[in-house]
Parts: sequence; structure tokens; C-alpha cells
Amino acid sequence: MDRAEKREVVTAMGQVFKDARSLVVAHYSGLTVADMTALRAQMRQAGAGVRVAKNRLVKRALEGTDVAHLSDLFTGPTVIAYSDDPVTAPRVAVDFAKTNANLVILGGAIGPTSLNPDGIKALAALPSLDELRATLVGMISTPAARIARIVAAPATQIARVVGAYAEKSEAA
Repeated sequence: MDRAEKREVVTAMGQVFKDARSLVVAHYSGLTVADMTALRAQMRQAGAGVRVAKNRLVKRALEGTDVAHLSDLFTGPTVIAYSDDPVTAPRVAVDFAKTNANLVILGGAIGPTSLNPDGIKALAALPSLDELRATLVGMISTPAARIARIVAAPATQIARVVGAYAEKSEAA
């Protein structure tokens, strides 16, 4: 690899570190080519990415970024999983590590916050941003739907509801 290629790798990795919302660093020693291809395919399908680069070049790319504190993790054969969604890369990496013992999660980061392997596993257990939004919309729309059903009911049913509440308050 000549200097121009090394500069290109450092620039590309620096851009990954600046753009990614979550990073996972893992050792991949012992993974076969088929295993690594499967990991890459799972990450790509989930909307995440995987990079393998020389540790020395990665450490240069880390300089001046919010995740520069991760440089201690880059010893030995390391792989970097990254995603724009804070949960995607950790979830795929943890799921893959469950079925393949040769992928050992060392740690990672979510934004500028450093995470140990247990933190990565806890992050992987969280629902994704889309799932949280769907839950929130469901919780908000439930009372509105009930009000809409009551308002849309015929006047006699509304009168019955009001009468029932009046009897209930008189009894109390």
C-alpha cells in the first residue's frame, strides 16, 4: 500500500468516525471468509457497515474525532461496525457474536460516549428508533381514537354516557 492509498484509507475512516452514530469494535480472529461475508451481508441488510483496516491507519483516522478515546481498542485483528442508527450496528454485531464465538466484542461508542462490551449488549437490547416512534404514536393516538368514537356515536349513546357519569358522581 503506497502513501496515497494510506491517505485515502485514513480519510475514508475519518469520515466514518465523524458520520456514524454508533461504533462497535471487535476482534475477528478465527472468522472464515464465509463468516466475514455473512457479517458484512447482515450489516448491509440492516443499514450498517463493516470495515477492516490496519490499526495504525485507524488510530490516525481517530485523531481529532469525538471517538478518539477508542484508540486503545485497536490491537490485533479488529473489525469496525458502524451505523447511523444508534442501535443497528450493536444489535447485528451482538446477534452475530451469539452464533459465532470468533467475533469478540471489545467495546464501542455511541456519539462521544465510550461503551464497554456490556454497554454494547445493553444497547443492542433496546428497540430501534422506528420501533420507539411507532410505540409513541400508538400511545398518543389511543385516547384520541376513544374520543373520536364517543363523539361519532349517536346522540342517545352520548346521553347514556353522560347519565352514567352523573349517576356515578351522585353515588360518590
